[in-house]
Amino acid sequence: MAAQCLQPTVAQRPTSRSQRAAPCLAGSTVPLRRERQRQKLRKALIVRAEVDVSQQTGALEKSGPDFKPLKDVQAIMDILPHRFPFLLVDRVIELEPEKYAVGYKNVTINDNFFPGHFPQRAIMPGVLQVEAMAQLGGLLMIDPENEAAKNNFFFGGVDNCKWRRPVVPGDCLMMRVELVKFNKRYGFAKMRGTCHVGANLVCEADLNLVMGK
Repeated sequence: MAAQCLQPTVAQRPTSRSQRAAPCLAGSTVPLRRERQRQKLRKALIVRAEVDVSQQTGALEKSGPDFKPLKDVQAIMDILPHRFPFLLVDRVIELEPEKYAVGYKNVTINDNFFPGHFPQRAIMPGVLQVEAMAQLGGLLMIDPENEAAKNNFFFGGVDNCKWRRPVVPGDCLMMRVELVKFNKRYGFAKMRGTCHVGANLVCEADLNLVMGK
């Protein structure tokens, strides 16, 4: 006859917490529990980065991003006045003048802000994520042929800024800025910027950029 779990009477009902938590085991419960424990052990021993298997064509070490730069870091420095440690755009991979730009920064533990932010838990400062988007916006705004404009580019303000999740060493901070309004006469531009790590939105803001005269 199969094992049964009988509802106890009032006199038989457990009184202590450990008695109440004790399960009613049938004959097949113990092997099932052992199999679950073995599965957990196997998962603990196999540590792999989270990747979309459907996009993986070969070994995991070959599945990283390999974007062909539209502007590499040298071309970026030919336009922006920023230098180490404040140049926060590594590459531009898409750019349509006066419309939008896409670029990224590889975040590493060697970035100079991590020793102080924070010593026990390295997190990229949110204001630097906004600054990185503004620099990408400058690459969209500045005419590379206008030498005078390269040293007269300023961050005018930020609105509707939100941070969604931490950015940490090892992340690739993908950024996109879209030109919302551009008044060339007064050198003023309004842009919408977003930052992603993978599919996750980590930061968004409305940026005001100004070209000095």
